[in-house]
Amino acid sequence: MLFMARPEFSCSVVVKYLPEQSEPPDGPFAFAYTVTIRNSGDITAQLVARQWIITDADGHREEVRGLAVVGHQPLLKPGESFEYTSGTRLATKHGQMRGTFFCMTEDAQPFDAPVPEFELVFPGLLH
Repeated sequence: MLFMARPEFSCSVVVKYLPEQSEPPDGPFAFAYTVTIRNSGDITAQLVARQWIITDADGHREEVRGLAVVGHQPLLKPGESFEYTSGTRLATKHGQMRGTFFCMTEDAQPFDAPVPEFELVFPGLLH
């Protein structure tokens, strides 16, 4: 049986509301999100670019694409992780984000690492 090395990054997100950068009750509302990217595969790979889809409660959708994350293109060996914090602002008290990291193995094989949808919610909104 032939062993096939597999590239795989897993992603998790923690969100924090930023009251000092928000203007309730009408907005905008600011949120920080901390992303942890872990190489859960069998081979070394690099995060090259990212895409975010940000949707507010009114259905306004913004797409953000770019190289790197906060100026870094981390090269992660199996089991290693990289964490960064960034932010976004919404016109409404809640919304969602989801994304994709575009990655490359050391032998130039591309793969995607999806970031599952997560909620951006003004504190006290959902009770």
